[in-house]
Amino acid sequence: MDQINAVYQGNFDSLDNIQVSPLSRAYTFSDSIYEVIPFFRGVAIGYNEHLARLQRSANAIDIDVDQSLVSKEVSQLIESCDYENGYVYYQVSRGVDQIRNHIYNNNIEIEYFGYVKNHGFEDQKFKVLVCDDIRWGRCDIKSTSLLANTMMMNQAHQKGCNEIIMHKFGYITEAGASNIFFIYKDKVCTPKLNNNILPGITRSMSIDIFKKNGIGVIEDDFSIDILSQASKIWLTSSTKGMAEIYDIDNLKHCISNENALFKKCKLAFNKSFFNL
Repeated sequence: MDQINAVYQGNFDSLDNIQVSPLSRAYTFSDSIYEVIPFFRGVAIGYNEHLARLQRSANAIDIDVDQSLVSKEVSQLIESCDYENGYVYYQVSRGVDQIRNHIYNNNIEIEYFGYVKNHGFEDQKFKVLVCDDIRWGRCDIKSTSLLANTMMMNQAHQKGCNEIIMHKFGYITEAGASNIFFIYKDKVCTPKLNNNILPGITRSMSIDIFKKNGIGVIEDDFSIDILSQASKIWLTSSTKGMAEIYDIDNLKHCISNENALFKKCKLAFNKSFFNL
């Protein structure tokens, strides 16, 4: 693997050389938040929106983030690489305990860690598994606590799928690492935000892009069964962009290969998201 540039507590180095204490609260409690910030042709996508969401997550778990430091280090990571397209993973932890303790000390030093990785943004297609949403009740916080996601994603992988669609009490929430859109009766639909859904930056940008191009978006609570009648389903995320679903392992569906409305959405999205 090529060298991956990283930063930890202000020190820039190869990711291989970064050393973190096993008593980091990110390690012992997942007491940490993160962002994945894509960049294309050297320019960050949704930069301000990602930093604003990081701040909202920090506020929710009472971490006093130094936004100027985060902004500086994200920019330095992008500038440090010799490729134009990729993403920055940036994580903020409450800090390192003297010994593991559920009650945190407000005086410990906050941990800042990030790395930059090349990424091609090629079109991706997904086969998904429908799963009960077993995650905690604050999925609107972008926490590093992703055990439930990894359990379900690996269950899906064992069935030949590469993503999941979750539902809670029969209502669609989101995918394992993406938000969900679909076309039902010639309308673009997406589950409305609540504490079980991360407010995706690419989700928000997609809605704005579609509306600017005369494409309405219905945000509502949707039963998982509606996907069996959807003519097109796709995922959105910082690294996937707009990625269509071609098959659902455990739900009958009528997904079509060709869909004029989806094509219009995709063209508008690519033109705006990637500034093509």
